[in-house]
Amino acid sequence: MKIEFIASVAVITPTPSESRRLYMDALGLPLKQLDGEYFASEEIGGCKHFGVWPLEQAAQACFGQSSWPDDVAVPQVSLEFEVANADAVAAGADELRASGYELLHDAREEPWGQTVARLISPEGTVVGLSYAPSLHG
Repeated sequence: MKIEFIASVAVITPTPSESRRLYMDALGLPLKQLDGEYFASEEIGGCKHFGVWPLEQAAQACFGQSSWPDDVAVPQVSLEFEVANADAVAAGADELRASGYELLHDAREEPWGQTVARLISPEGTVVGLSYAPSLHG
């Protein structure tokens, strides 16, 4: 698999308003509300996308439910690595599985057009292989 760049970094928080207070109010990051409690920006130098991702939304994205499963480490951050196209996401997911990694979910297209497959890393990070057409201009 060939990683092209880091597509996204998002802190995962059980208390979105407290996290936004740090990142928006104290640090002054230009985060905008995108979906419910999810705030993000594509205007921070050196980062394609930075977000404050509510744990409830992360659970929905990874497991299709509003609570994080008790038997899976609760993540604090999400990293998404961008590949060349949607087919490369599926191929990369297959490579990870063949290397012994258990995926949270296989490659799938999200409603906003991003194709992503995710796993939990040994240190408890949600790691995604991603293809977001909007990042390939």
